[in-house]
Amino acid sequence: MRRLGHAGGMPSEPTTYPGYRFPAEVIHHATWLYHVFSLSLRDIELILAKRGGVVSHESIRRWCLPVFVKGLGFLVPT
Repeated sequence: MRRLGHAGGMPSEPTTYPGYRFPAEVIHHATWLYHVFSLSLRDIELILAKRGGVVSHESIRRWCLPVFVKGLGFLVPT
C-alpha cells in the first residue's frame, strides 16, 4: 500500500549536511534569505532567532560564501 506524499523509491533530502551541525532546512532557509532578499548576515540572524533558531552571523557567512563563489566560477580556499 502506498502512502500519500511518498515518492516511491526516491531518496529524501538529507536532514543535515555532512560537517554541519544545523538541519539542512535551516541552512537552506538562511542562504535563501541572504541571496534572494540581499539581507545582512545580522538581519538573517535576527530572523532565525525570532523563529527559534540560535545561529550566529558567522555561521551564516560560512554557509553563503561557497554558494556565492561557485556562482562566480572560481574557488576560494577555505
